[in-house]
Amino acid sequence: MNTAKTITLAILSVFSMFWGNSQATGAEPANTPNILWISCEDISPHISCFGDPHAITPNIDQLAKEGVRYTNCFTTAGVCAPCRSGIITGMYQTTLGTHHMRCVAKLPSSIKPFPIYLRELGYYCTNNSKTDYQFSHPKTTWDASSSKAHWRNRADKNQPFFAVFNFTGCHESGIASKSKYESVTKVLNADQRQIASKLTTFPPYYPDTEICREDWKRNYELITAMDHWAGNIVKQLKEDGLYENTIIFFWSDHGIGLPRAKRWLYDSGTHVPLVVRIPEAMRSGGQGESGSTTDELISSIDFGPTVLNLAGIDIPNHIQGRAFLGDDLTTKRKYVYGARDRMDERYDIIRMVRDKQFKYIRNYEPLKTYYQYMNTPEKGATMKELRTLFESGNLAAIPARYFADTKPVEELYDTHVDPHELNNLAANPIYRDILRNMRTVHQQWVVESRDLGLIAEPILIEKQKLLGDQYSILRSSDDPTLAKRVATVALAASSGPDAIPDLVAALDDKDPAVRFWGATGLGTIGMKASATQSKLISMLDDSSVVVRVAASRALCRMSKPSAALECLTEVLTIGAQWERLHAAIVLDEVDDQAIPVLAEMKAALKPRPDLYANGKYVVRVLNRAINQLEGTSNTVP
Repeated sequence: MNTAKTITLAILSVFSMFWGNSQATGAEPANTPNILWISCEDISPHISCFGDPHAITPNIDQLAKEGVRYTNCFTTAGVCAPCRSGIITGMYQTTLGTHHMRCVAKLPSSIKPFPIYLRELGYYCTNNSKTDYQFSHPKTTWDASSSKAHWRNRADKNQPFFAVFNFTGCHESGIASKSKYESVTKVLNADQRQIASKLTTFPPYYPDTEICREDWKRNYELITAMDHWAGNIVKQLKEDGLYENTIIFFWSDHGIGLPRAKRWLYDSGTHVPLVVRIPEAMRSGGQGESGSTTDELISSIDFGPTVLNLAGIDIPNHIQGRAFLGDDLTTKRKYVYGARDRMDERYDIIRMVRDKQFKYIRNYEPLKTYYQYMNTPEKGATMKELRTLFESGNLAAIPARYFADTKPVEELYDTHVDPHELNNLAANPIYRDILRNMRTVHQQWVVESRDLGLIAEPILIEKQKLLGDQYSILRSSDDPTLAKRVATVALAASSGPDAIPDLVAALDDKDPAVRFWGATGLGTIGMKASATQSKLISMLDDSSVVVRVAASRALCRMSKPSAALECLTEVLTIGAQWERLHAAIVLDEVDDQAIPVLAEMKAALKPRPDLYANGKYVVRVLNRAINQLEGTSNTVP
């Protein structure tokens, strides 16, 4: 028998004796507690114990009575997969290269899903059953990961466990699909149903119609069904005599699955419920007091390192999250951060920093409307209602603002007085100092975290081929200043005409990631940067395809589409997957200027497996653009 296996078996033997004696005699539990995660999808803190007047959540409320309720817990994105990649690693998705919704990254061997460290200590680790990490995780991550995974399946009933159970019923599809909604909520009785017209929490950024209120009602009832499910998990723990030997976490992966919430960095998309129950015998340092509440800032990337710390495992240096429970805690957070990147077929680079009161948002692509047309959210009844009312001129002012052609470069909100984040204070001189500070904090985070979202996706793919993973791209010793250069020019790209000299200089940078933002920024400025047209024309021969696409966009915005359209259609015809998507998006953005290449756009809808991979996102964008040019219906494929 090899040495490692002998040591592991010895550790398990000690655990077995200790836990067996603890449960039999009532002695103090070992410092390797059982840990249970009860997680769910797509819900904000619409939970009774968090003060929601309509929520029916007795089981979560009971956990809060016996544990701690965290009122300032935020996720790093407003959508599941990027968040979940961060939760399982304790790292920002923008650091790992898992930031785009529906991408596949490769991690360096030094970065592991945190359950691996628990298993090395002797824990039995199970996941029931969603992963969605956007990278291929090692087989050693879990002892079991399936719909049948359960702590009850461990061979040694005294072995400590870390078990994850995830409820998928409150996902946005449970609101959008009547059949799923009815299936999930069939466990509810009449007293647990809601009356849509009486829900006083209905937000002002939706039209107050029966259709939208029905979605809002469904959200509440799905949460009640989740609470019923969560209660059953806790019941099983009690049946096994493990309730007082197990630390329980309850959390959601991001906010409510409706427009202007899911996928967004407002609190409606990132503020989530978090409850932690620590059995009295396992509490230390005043932590876990029953019925307590804390406004400590928590990020979703803190969940994993907190579990490691509670298990007595040293937190690896690469982990960016911090433990908020256990011994030897570091300084509490002053800020939490978030990022939005590609959502399926549409790019929109947005960053967020928040303290306990103020929220700062930076829109790196301000010329894009809030509600870009995307296949998945457009299927929902609320989104359909929003678009129908807007196009008919019958949408009220607050919900209509999200159909504006552009977004402000910066947004600043006082969440204490403006919880819906509707009053942008960025231009208010009273808040000038707060804005400057939050802007600086944001810029520092982007550089220090090595924000890969500021590098165009086609460039990331090419660099990954050279380095083996995306994580290493902004850590390469070959170009130590690249992270700073990219961050600087990306900010300049949305800073207006004063940034033209810096953007022109960026066009000569040795790295395509910098040149991309130089061309993008000049295109955003448009006609006021028309003196740079000759330089941009020369960029149509750039060695990077996506830089050529960015230069083409800029020329179109300067009313010089001829050479640009030829470049865009060439990329659309023979480019790689994400290069084609960039080209398709530009052709959609330039509206009538794309009419001369309408035939080429239609031709690009045909499958070409010999040339490029899955092209469904390109097809969605092109269909939208073609329909707009021809004045036909914009049906969701």
